[in-house]
Amino acid sequence: MCGIAGCYQQRDGFALAETMSDRIAHRGPDADRVYAFDEGDVRAFLAHRRLSIIDLSSAADQPFSKNGLTICYNGELYNYKELRTELSKSGVRFRTNGDTEVVLEAWRRWGPDALKRFRGMFAFAMLDEDSGSLYLARDPLGIKPLYFLRREGGVIFASELKALVAAVGSELRTEPGALIASMLYYWLPEQRCAIDGVEKLPPGSWAEFRPDGGSRHETYWRVTDVATEAAAGPRADLRQVIEESVAAHLVADVPVSTFLSGGLDSSLVTVLAKRMDPGVDSYTITFRAEDQKLEAMPDDAIYARKLARQFGIDLHEIEIAPDVVELLPRIVDILDEPIGDPAAINTLLMCDTARDAGVKVLLSGMGADELFGGYRKHLACVMGAQYQRLPGVLRNGLIGPAVRRLPVTVSGRGLRYARWAKRFETFANLPEETAFRRSYTMYDADQLAGLISPDLDPYVGKLLAEHSDIYHDTTLTDHVNRMCLADSRMFLPGLNLAYTDRSSMAASTEVRTPFVDPIVARAAFSIPGSEKIHRRVSKLALKKAAEAWLPKEIIYRPKASFSAPLRAWVRNDLRELVDDTLLRGELVGSGFLRRAAVQKLVDDERAGREDYSKQIWQLLTLETWTRHMRDLGVTITSL
Repeated sequence: MCGIAGCYQQRDGFALAETMSDRIAHRGPDADRVYAFDEGDVRAFLAHRRLSIIDLSSAADQPFSKNGLTICYNGELYNYKELRTELSKSGVRFRTNGDTEVVLEAWRRWGPDALKRFRGMFAFAMLDEDSGSLYLARDPLGIKPLYFLRREGGVIFASELKALVAAVGSELRTEPGALIASMLYYWLPEQRCAIDGVEKLPPGSWAEFRPDGGSRHETYWRVTDVATEAAAGPRADLRQVIEESVAAHLVADVPVSTFLSGGLDSSLVTVLAKRMDPGVDSYTITFRAEDQKLEAMPDDAIYARKLARQFGIDLHEIEIAPDVVELLPRIVDILDEPIGDPAAINTLLMCDTARDAGVKVLLSGMGADELFGGYRKHLACVMGAQYQRLPGVLRNGLIGPAVRRLPVTVSGRGLRYARWAKRFETFANLPEETAFRRSYTMYDADQLAGLISPDLDPYVGKLLAEHSDIYHDTTLTDHVNRMCLADSRMFLPGLNLAYTDRSSMAASTEVRTPFVDPIVARAAFSIPGSEKIHRRVSKLALKKAAEAWLPKEIIYRPKASFSAPLRAWVRNDLRELVDDTLLRGELVGSGFLRRAAVQKLVDDERAGREDYSKQIWQLLTLETWTRHMRDLGVTITSL
């Protein structure tokens, strides 16, 4: 796992590459280098920051050059030994023992078709010195990031947006539609970037940039196609698929640890990893008692401790009680774009602690909820479809008004079921795609439009249309799998994988996700939605598979979110910052946000009438991000 950056056909390429490399030094503290190629009409500068995981020798440092190819690679290839054996039989001689050289030789042998053979997480640049072309490629599900900017007839690229901003920030401007998208989702979909003109290489794709200024972009893997094929084929053996994936993700020349929340997904990954490697230990988080009370949070650590005792796992507990005022600007900088999910803080603090203990690699249960229908929103949307069968007079005349009158806190204690009921009522009567979008976004169309300048209204309709297009881009016939597919294309890469990569790499650690795997994804979509959510049980197929390894107390425990005590932070720790930074901030002052609408969110939250803590946190992070971009020379555009 590493950081990459580079410039192609840029007059000031070496200086830009050095600047970008310095900005992402946290991604690879073990080695760094800038490679220069300047021959004929080709100028290329590739920078690499190495976090040594496989083949720790300096011979495997990057950029790695061999016989006319140079690679700058971020990631891990879990099946590199099998590919190495195959390539060796065809006459390839290797001089290192790692996966980087395997990627290079596989590309030489098969070209872009090699990408279909790779099992891993990766983003890389490959310079073909004979043709002069630069290639960029990204893994199938978007685990590893890759940003690029077309410039001066060529391209500059990096693992993180902040590297591009550091290099050419004065040339850049913010993109209002993306900022509004961050308000809607509290993260950014893959097709949008907060900086105008900067693109994210889509998951499962590669691009070629040629010396004559031409370029092309191709897709080699689409989860939509895989889901359709899997749904029409035989049902996969989930136990075998998951066990094999965890085994594959343990490939490393350094010790491996896990995240352990005490929930199904992390418990399953941890126990399987422990069976395969007795040296595996785990990290979990706890919260201050007063924060748990206001948040109405379950104590997940109880289950993590039980599992650790039963399976002999060394468990390290980390209390999440940060100075959130001090941490806010740091996490905003780390996340690159305005991502308003405080779960990133949990990941950062756990990775900080693990790294201090010498840990470089951690396994996570991320991705299981998206693929197997494990989120509350999935169950809620299924229940909403059933709710619509009730008489309209009952839904709209009795239940709806009663729910809307419920308070969300009483005497300093959060009312979790009141929050859930109020949230459910906002989308339960809507059509399928609209209900799904509303089940996890921050606002409906009118609320979002009411928060921003009237001049920005057209962006709202475009954002809703984009969601609808992606949701309906499938021939899957069941409701649950349509939601899972949409999540695997939007929610997973746009939020969970994005914050996990940035937060973990900020601590110079690598997080691996055995569920976010092409083979596991195919297996997941081979299972009908009726076997993922049955009656009131979510993720049922995965739970049944887990019975081979886990106690039922862990498997069938109530769902708990990987989150943070946001309500306590917004009402207490961040109160002054909300008043001074948000309500008197640049977004409000410029008219991008309507002052009265933002003030109403704050007033309703503080009075306990509504739960707007997520909205307020997101707006505060957006304001902080905007100020940070201005300080770096980026032009802030309101329209």
